[in-house]
Amino acid sequence: MDVSQYLDIFLDETKEHLQNLNTQILALEQDSENMDTINEIFRAAHSLKGMAGTMGYKRMQTLTHDMENVFSEVRTGNIKVNAQMIDTLFQCLDALEEYLSIIQESADEGDNDNEPLIKELNRILNDKGGEEKKADPQTEEAPAKEAPTLNTHWMNVECKPEDRLQIKEAKEKGKNIYGITVIVQEACLLKAARAFLVFKAIEEIGEVISTQPSSQDIEDEKFELDFSLIVASERQLDEVLDSVKKVSEIADAMGDIYVLEEEPKAEEPETTVPAVAQTTQPEVLNKSETPKAVEKPAVKQPEKKAAAKQQMNRTVRVDIEKLDVLMNLVSELIIAKNSLVSSATGTDQNAGFNEQIEYLESVTTNLHESVMKVRMVPIESVLNKFPRMIRDLSKKLNKQMELYMTGEETELDRTVVDEIGDPLMHLLRNSADHGLESTETRIARGKSPVGSIFLDAYQDGNNVVIEVRDDGNGIDADAVRMKAIERDFMTEEQAMAASDEDIIACLFEPGFSTAKQVSDVSGRGVGLDVVKSKIEALSGEVEVKTRLGEGSTFIIRLPLTLAIIQALMVVVGGEKYAISLGGIQTIEDVDPKEVKTVQSKEVIHLRGSVIPLIRLEEVLDIESKRDPDENMVVVIVKKGDKLAGLVIDELIGQQEIVIKSMGKYINKCKFISGATILGDGEIALILDANALI
Repeated sequence: MDVSQYLDIFLDETKEHLQNLNTQILALEQDSENMDTINEIFRAAHSLKGMAGTMGYKRMQTLTHDMENVFSEVRTGNIKVNAQMIDTLFQCLDALEEYLSIIQESADEGDNDNEPLIKELNRILNDKGGEEKKADPQTEEAPAKEAPTLNTHWMNVECKPEDRLQIKEAKEKGKNIYGITVIVQEACLLKAARAFLVFKAIEEIGEVISTQPSSQDIEDEKFELDFSLIVASERQLDEVLDSVKKVSEIADAMGDIYVLEEEPKAEEPETTVPAVAQTTQPEVLNKSETPKAVEKPAVKQPEKKAAAKQQMNRTVRVDIEKLDVLMNLVSELIIAKNSLVSSATGTDQNAGFNEQIEYLESVTTNLHESVMKVRMVPIESVLNKFPRMIRDLSKKLNKQMELYMTGEETELDRTVVDEIGDPLMHLLRNSADHGLESTETRIARGKSPVGSIFLDAYQDGNNVVIEVRDDGNGIDADAVRMKAIERDFMTEEQAMAASDEDIIACLFEPGFSTAKQVSDVSGRGVGLDVVKSKIEALSGEVEVKTRLGEGSTFIIRLPLTLAIIQALMVVVGGEKYAISLGGIQTIEDVDPKEVKTVQSKEVIHLRGSVIPLIRLEEVLDIESKRDPDENMVVVIVKKGDKLAGLVIDELIGQQEIVIKSMGKYINKCKFISGATILGDGEIALILDANALI
């Protein structure tokens, strides 16, 4: 069987199960008696085992099978959870992730058998004591004693009115009606698949009229080791049973002639108890005098299941490339809409045409919002792996620490979420290694011996803000200043004149580190330049706030989307430019006489703030068309806590624009983040206010 077509589904679902196992085992470490957590871990391990077995990954299957065995014993209370078991389980998860990464690269699981881990899991199983082993033969005998009663399981198959009709029609055609119970082997990995093969085998020589449990539950593996059927066939019972037994991993099949009693009369409800399918709820018979009252719950139950099923299957996986194609089409539609709006403006068009344009504008805006919502995913998928990482760092660094997270449900564009994981990991490692002091130092300073790291995400306008903060030592600006001089990042005079903020910004320079020794966890500066470049590549910004002795906060600000934005269109020297609305505070009309000079730089005083001016004609090397004596149009933009005023020639207005990447053509020009096609076919460059500041 060629299973390569299912590889992508296998990879996606395995990642989900591994993340779930990470989360649940962490929870189990905190509360080792929680049966819900134990059951969830058992289910996830069981699912992983089945999936790996189906795909033919035997090593992965063996490891997850042994993990499942351990949790089977934990569920029954034979084994108690301890710290050593938790460590072993986390090592198993690391091994499974290693298998997964190899499968992702080569579609093969590699040749690492992970024997030490399998031996350790078996040791945990074997060390549970001798009393349980003595009980094993008894538990094995129990099903054998009960086996004969399985012959009557098919008596409980629910027989609906339409099933009764089908049975009568089959009898009229001379067919035999059998009740059959099928028992699956205990070691069977894919019970639903075996049930499907049983149905297929029967349908070659007959037809399945009804099942217990329902066919949907059988498909969802919601049964133990047996299920029952009512079958119509022209063949003899032995032939039908033999066809079932030929299916692999079927332990046994048994059955008999199914006798359908006549529907009961209202005055004799008690005579119907043994044979009618509705007797699965005999207590209802005691509460009602008519059999119709019995039938109602039996008919309604599958409907509830169906409703629940429909509610569950509300999501669908879509390849991100297909979404990108859809997004490009929406982009083209918005450009076409802008073109129509542009051609309609200023001309004597009839009212109907303008109405159509307004309608098109409404449709494209709604379509854009819908596509954006499809692309938005919670950043929870990225944050989920961090509690485990902090736990491991706590042991490795021999520091007590706790991670507190909020805002996991905050949504971001999928492309941004995929890229944000590494920068956040660097910042968290930084906080754990260099931010938090040793336990002894914390106690000496009167702090809690357990260090706290906080990861908070929240939406702020058109941006998502992620903060990583700790209650550690903070950044020593003087130590950074001395290192900057030592590393020739700046002269002694420059370093002494620079503010603490400017000095701390050196940490984001490539190769800058204050670490006395480079560890494999992190080093101040090793990784921070990666953080900055990654965030800025996503059109975001990162800043740091720190208080010596109290802790540090790294603030990442990211745009909600990288595809279509609301922008302010402006003119500088006859050229049109776009500035993202997300970073604009206000637009001011400023008299040239109000411009002052501080340290040979132009500033304006606005509502209590001194704001530096950036003359775009100088930055862009374009001659301004504005009269120097005219009042200036100044766009006030914000980056973190910093404000700046962009001096422009004139305003055009707000417009929805599609960002087109400039590729490698202008990669040296940091303050141009892309370009857009306007309604009249012109190209306008998009200015990055962050880079300008």
